[in-house]
Amino acid sequence: MMNKPPLNDLQAKVGCRYMLVTVVAKRARQLVGDEERLRNRKAVSYAVDELYQNDLSIKYPEDYAK
Repeated sequence: MMNKPPLNDLQAKVGCRYMLVTVVAKRARQLVGDEERLRNRKAVSYAVDELYQNDLSIKYPEDYAK
């Protein structure tokens, strides 16, 4: 089974798997309850798509070295 979008592409956008999980989870929590935007989609799937399409801007901590 192939992941869409590919995990490697998503990981390259944020730097590491930990940051990928953190960014997607945080955005998904923000989306929960916004049924108009989600339109019967899962919040995590929507957040992953936003990240893949560069619709999310990531603010890294000061001590994070990419």
